[in-house]
Parts: sequence; C-alpha cells; structure tokens
Amino acid sequence: MSIPRDDLGWISLFLDAQAAEIGAAQNTLLAYGRDLRDVASWLKSNTSSFVEMQRSDVESYLIACDAEGLSRATRARRLSAIKQIYRFAFEEGWREDNPAIQIKGPGRAKRLPKTLEVIEVDRLLDAARKSGRAKTDKLRNTCLVELLYATGMRVTELVSLPVSAARGDPQMILVKGKGEKERLVPLSPPARDALAAWLIERDRVDALAQSKGKPASRFLFPSRGKSGHLTRHRFYLLIKEFAVTGGVPPEKVTPHTLRHAFATHLLANGADLRAIQAMLGHADIATTEIYTHVLDARLSELVHERHPLSNTATKTASITEIEDETP
Repeated sequence: MSIPRDDLGWISLFLDAQAAEIGAAQNTLLAYGRDLRDVASWLKSNTSSFVEMQRSDVESYLIACDAEGLSRATRARRLSAIKQIYRFAFEEGWREDNPAIQIKGPGRAKRLPKTLEVIEVDRLLDAARKSGRAKTDKLRNTCLVELLYATGMRVTELVSLPVSAARGDPQMILVKGKGEKERLVPLSPPARDALAAWLIERDRVDALAQSKGKPASRFLFPSRGKSGHLTRHRFYLLIKEFAVTGGVPPEKVTPHTLRHAFATHLLANGADLRAIQAMLGHADIATTEIYTHVLDARLSELVHERHPLSNTATKTASITEIEDETP
C-alpha cells in the first residue's frame, strides 16, 4: 500500500483497517477520527504532518492539549490514538519508527464509578412505567430500564438490540459488544415480563407500519431515524426525564450509572466477580475489580454514617466518661 499523500488519507485508511481487521465499534472509530483530525490540524498549523512527526512534536502536542485545559483522560486517549496510527503506519511500511512509542501518557484520574442505591433504581423503574404520552411509550420505557438494570448492557448494546434476540421468551439474551464479541446475559423475571409486554406492542405498531408500505424493523426498539433504532442520545434524555419524575437527582443518573448499579448490587449480594465480568463483557478482570473498591467505599461510608461511635461528639463524651470513672 502506497503512503497516502495527506494526513486525512492516513486517518481514512487507518480507520478502514480498524473496522475491517479488528471489528472496532462505530463509536470507537468516531472517537479515533475526532482525535486524529485534531492532531492533524495541530500539525498543519505547525507546518508538519504525520509523515514528518517526531517524538518532540508528539510531546509538544500533548503540552498544547494541557495548556488548552483538556482533561488527563482526553490527553491519554489522544496519545493512544497517535500510538495506534503509527503502529499501523509501521506495519504498512509508511514509517520505520513509532515516534510516540516511548512517551508515557498522563494517566487517568482514579475515580470510582458512580452508582445508585437500590431504592433509586426502584424509583427510576416506577417513573419509566408512568412516563410517556401513550401506552406504547410506557411499555417501551419500562422495557428499556428493566433490561438495562437486569443485564448491565452498555447503552449502545441496548438500543441496537435486534428483535430476533428477544423472541421466544428467552431466559438469556445474546448481546453483541465491543469488537463484535458476543455474550449471553441472563434476564430477571421482571425484565422478561417487561420484554414480553413490549414485544406484543412493538409488533402491533410494526405491523401497522407495514400495512402502510413501510419495511419491517429488525430492531427491538425501532425508530424512524437514520439508524433505524432508538439513539443513545434519545435514551440519555429519557433516563434524565425518569430521574426527575422519580425524584432522583438527575446529575446522578446516566445509562452508564445503571450499568454500574447492576454490577455493584450483584457484588453486594455475593455474586462471583468472574460471572460479573462475563456479563459486563469486560476483557480484563482488572476492569471489573473496580466494583470491589466501590463496595468497600460504600461500606466505609455506611460505618461512618451509621455506627454509634462514629460521631465525634459521642466519642468525646465516651472518653470523658471513662476519664471521670478512672480512680
């Protein structure tokens, strides 16, 4: 393969290879594209290019990102994108080196994932059952939240589920995750009930659309939009609406916090960490282990809030009483 003439050519061929060779998810490709176009823009403003970029240029770019106020996570992600495109360029013979290979990233801030209490999830579920202008909306909303909490799916996995995965009252549902990897996740009885009720209504609406000449939808949650299914953005807005209706602080609630709640609640009730890893679709057990830290932090907080001797005034009073009784 000949070396592309410009930076956009580099990016285009790199993204094509990521999609074809490793089955990178669409969201991953979009993120790579955004990050690498930013690098290309910076290089152009500094009269350089991917062909000419050196280690000092990579370091200067990261310094510029820091000066721009970008987070450590964003800077780490952009460095990763640079390393990936140069690894591809090396394999294709476009470069004899990887100028970013020895550069250590800024790292990510070690923050515990935000989660929800069981009562807050219950409020969200109750709000979903009541939210919507019509019966169709309410059944769909209920099914969305029940499935998300019962399986811990990523929001993209949820909204793009094919309807074929839900046929036949399944006890487990097949989920296609990152890199096109498939996994089976068990469904809780409430999730199965919500799914069955939604399927009846969904098929009724789909049949009505077909009678008007529209093609049948292959998705569990159809939409008239370009993707053919409910979008991530629309579901994000819906979950915020459920939070407001259910009296849960909306800043605490995103589709991903329900995924975190799924994992932490399972772990708190004695589920095996390996089983949680398999259900979440984590490639590395270390990613799943973060939930043990969440549980430890919550238990510590519980002790500080609920233990009778955790209050400073109580402890001081107790010590004074002991001193008064000392002969």
